[in-house]
Amino acid sequence: MAFGPIEMLMIRFPGDQISGDLVPAMSELVSGGLVRIVDLLFIRKDAEGSVTVFELGDLLPELAGQYASLLNDVTELLNEEDAYELAESLDNGSSAGIMLFENVWAARFAEAVRASNGEVLLSERIPNSVIEEVLAATS
Repeated sequence: MAFGPIEMLMIRFPGDQISGDLVPAMSELVSGGLVRIVDLLFIRKDAEGSVTVFELGDLLPELAGQYASLLNDVTELLNEEDAYELAESLDNGSSAGIMLFENVWAARFAEAVRASNGEVLLSERIPNSVIEEVLAATS
């Protein structure tokens, strides 16, 4: 199976905020054919720094059902070792969602790059705050 570009996104939330609040926005991206969620994990780091990793099946059934509707074939590319390593960057008393997603919209372009023996040398996401700062400085 050929994939388009795959990105990892980790979103931190204060406290224990694993919820389904992001599901509607994620649903729009998936149903619109823009992204495909490849893998999904959740992390909770308690006040003492102890880390718990949650896969979909570890969540409350209602919450798991909300996220399950976004997934087709989860690849399990993310594992507990990855989650514990990423959790090192979390503050105590916070939680995070880690998602691998394929940029389906870019799959055809990626295929053309590979077919032409091209090689991606740089692919970097520029944070919105940086763009806003540059635009404000040039205005």
